[in-house]
Parts: sequence; structure tokens; C-alpha cells
Amino acid sequence: MQIIACNDDFAPQILDIFNDAILNTTALYDYKPWTMETMRVWFETKRQHNFPVIGLVNNEGRLMGFGSYGQFRVRPAYKYTVENSLYVHRDFRGQGLGKILLAEIIKNAKDQNYHCIIGVIDAANDVSIGLHQSFGFEQVGVFKEVGFKFGKWLDAAFMQFTLQTPETPVEG
Repeated sequence: MQIIACNDDFAPQILDIFNDAILNTTALYDYKPWTMETMRVWFETKRQHNFPVIGLVNNEGRLMGFGSYGQFRVRPAYKYTVENSLYVHRDFRGQGLGKILLAEIIKNAKDQNYHCIIGVIDAANDVSIGLHQSFGFEQVGVFKEVGFKFGKWLDAAFMQFTLQTPETPVEG
């Protein structure tokens, strides 16, 4: 297994992982599968803002999972806060890959001088919530019934991890 920086070449494999999450889980509150055009825009946004896309590939070059982060909110005072996401391919779940990905997300956010990482997780996803808590994320709130998917209302848990960076934050 190898940790890599994913580029556009991995778009089809990331698309497969995203679409499985959309169609079969509440990890993403989307209804319709993404397209390759969606992936093109997604990668371009990551590039523009210097947000990493971290992948785990096996010895055959197959993407087992990936993680990233992006803008939390658009207001300038949120510039030191990012929202993370990580997904493991259905064939590789339960092997501890989420721990590797989340550790890399935290390392990258620290290296880029972010101060807070926010995870927004379906409140029924005990595995993801537990993973984040094992790294020191704290649940800071639950928004009740903010999503509706698979015929039921969904609660969104907000998890927060605070870094000791940057040393000298500035406004503007």
C-alpha cells in the first residue's frame, strides 16, 4: 500500500467511490450520481485552492480510498478552517485505511497552516464518528433533520479538530 497525491488520472476511481456512497449510503447527501464533468470541476477547485487529494493505492495501483478537505465557508474570516472528507472503497472497508487517510489529512492541514478541521458526518455513521473521535475530534453539535434521503430525515453531526497553527494568524 502506498500514500499518493491523486491527480485527474484517478478521477474514474474516485468517481466510482463517490457514486457508491451516493447510491448506497448517507455519507453524501446527494441523490444523483456524479459525472466525469463533476469530477473535472472538483479537481479544478482542489487545484485552485491548493487542497490536497490524498489516496491510498494497493500494489496493483487500485485506489482503495481517498481523503481531502476544502473550504468550510466562503466568508474570509473562515480562511483558517477547512472541512474534511474521506471515503474508503467498499471492497477495502474495515482494514484501518480511514485512520491512515485521516492522519494524512491532519498532517496536510497543519503543514498548510490551517487552524480548524471540521467534519460533517451523518449522525448515524458511528464508524466515521468514532474514527474522528479517536484522533481528537470533538462533536460540537448535531443539526437535526437537515437532510432527507432514503425516505427518512437525517441528522448531521459536526466534529471539530483544532490545530496549533498558524503561529501568527492575520486578517485579510
